[in-house]
Amino acid sequence: MPSTTHFRSWRGSIVLGAVTVAALVSACSGAASGPKDGAGDAAAAPAADAKLTLTVYSKFTDREYNVVTAGLNKLKAKFPNIEIKHEGQQDDDKITQSIRGGNPPDVAISFFTDNLGAWCSTGSFQDLKPYIERDKIDLNQIPDAVRSYTEYQGKRCAMPLLADVYGFYYNKDMFAAKGITSPPKTTSELFEATKKLTEFNPDGSIKVAGFLPSMPFYANYAQYWAPNFGATYLGPDGQSHLADSPEWKAMFDFQKQLVDFYGGHAKVEQFKAGLGEEYSADHGFQRGKLAMMIDGEYRTAFIKDQAPELKFATAAPPVLDSKPDRYGGAFTTGTIIAIPKGAKNPGAAWELIKQVTLDTSTLVELSNGLKNVPSTKAALTD
Repeated sequence: MPSTTHFRSWRGSIVLGAVTVAALVSACSGAASGPKDGAGDAAAAPAADAKLTLTVYSKFTDREYNVVTAGLNKLKAKFPNIEIKHEGQQDDDKITQSIRGGNPPDVAISFFTDNLGAWCSTGSFQDLKPYIERDKIDLNQIPDAVRSYTEYQGKRCAMPLLADVYGFYYNKDMFAAKGITSPPKTTSELFEATKKLTEFNPDGSIKVAGFLPSMPFYANYAQYWAPNFGATYLGPDGQSHLADSPEWKAMFDFQKQLVDFYGGHAKVEQFKAGLGEEYSADHGFQRGKLAMMIDGEYRTAFIKDQAPELKFATAAPPVLDSKPDRYGGAFTTGTIIAIPKGAKNPGAAWELIKQVTLDTSTLVELSNGLKNVPSTKAALTD
């Protein structure tokens, strides 16, 4: 997914644990709907000759913006008089501010599920149940993992717009130069590979980092690392157990081990400051400044477009040594799409959401263009 370096609040994020890629790719598809301003009957679909403009907020930029805009405009095949005004570079804060200010877009697209609980519970995103029931949408076509991160406490206020699975990327030339024959599977192996692959300048500053421990930076987020350490947010009593969880402690102990290896936080920050932005051509991995990293499947599209000469491979992320059974899984999430409270054209907005979340040809084009994981059975098997 696109945009520049960003900080994602994860207080409300949903960690799905080590969801295997096979499980994710086993099924997917569903639809949703949105009511008239919170509850009640679903807003009627526009007439075929209706003339209106749907405003869509998303965080997509550059190449990805063009791919998504083309997908949104697929609605014109059914509603030729509806214009789509796609505004990119709109993050979750801007979406929330527009809703609070009473001037929301008709459709909101977010890269993250982090704020879904707040949006659902406050009614900031409209409940889609009336639309789903009216249009007889079968939500069982959406796989469990995807279904869980697009609803909150049984309330569906968003639909999945493709899915993301995070994996482990490594530079094949760097591995070969250091005699490393396979990607690390455990944190101990990752640390040893980091020591071999890291290069320092004569003054002790970092020239090439084996694996960057900074959080948040690029796709280094606590919630993305957590499944591979077996770290969860709630204890058996349903209360937060972050403070007394040995898995969270192990994760941050590992991070500190890496920071200490590099010579301390200041040196890591100095190196990080010289790296390009996350979705720019100067991304550290794409420019040979990082030997290994965790990132989403969408990175393959950026590499193909911005650094086609780069020789890389992917694997499952390394796991805590004491939890080898978790190897093969990864953090799974995805882009969500919804109708904000106060949307001027909710009925037309729902028609657009149906188009981009359920129409097979639209999803296939979006998936191929963005290199995201398809989110319906039909798109997965296309």
